[in-house]
Amino acid sequence: MCLADLIRPVRRADLAQMNAMILRAKAHWGYDAAFMEAVVDELTITPDDLGPDLVIWHDRAPLGMAHVSVDGATAQLEDLFVDPSAMGQGIGAALFQWAAVRARTLGARVLRIDSDPFALPFYQHMGAIVVGEVPSGSIPGRMLPLLDYGLDVHDQAPQS
Repeated sequence: MCLADLIRPVRRADLAQMNAMILRAKAHWGYDAAFMEAVVDELTITPDDLGPDLVIWHDRAPLGMAHVSVDGATAQLEDLFVDPSAMGQGIGAALFQWAAVRARTLGARVLRIDSDPFALPFYQHMGAIVVGEVPSGSIPGRMLPLLDYGLDVHDQAPQS
């Protein structure tokens, strides 16, 4: 079975487990309790976020999720998280490829990523290029790497 076969839209019933997984994934990088408390609201997915552009990698429990939005020629990778217990298994790559295909299908030519510094090597491995910095949505004064992934340049099908 291809990893992409386990990607499906998020359902309302998934939200509690998925949000807990997101916080585990963020905390995996060693952030302290104060940092984690400051980012909870920004990282929480609500029922209002549900739709075709929000997916979960689900195999008995949520082990990853991705959320993409598209505005014309530019798409934004809103979120991509993998449970620490599942890192290194290709789930992140499958979700990233889903986001790229979804963005391309909706007419985008570039996928923009505001990256956690610890996720930067993953996105660079996937082919994204650092183009600047953006301010954190939760931590005043904290800057995050800004990357672009050219959808025309990386025109390929999702990998298994």
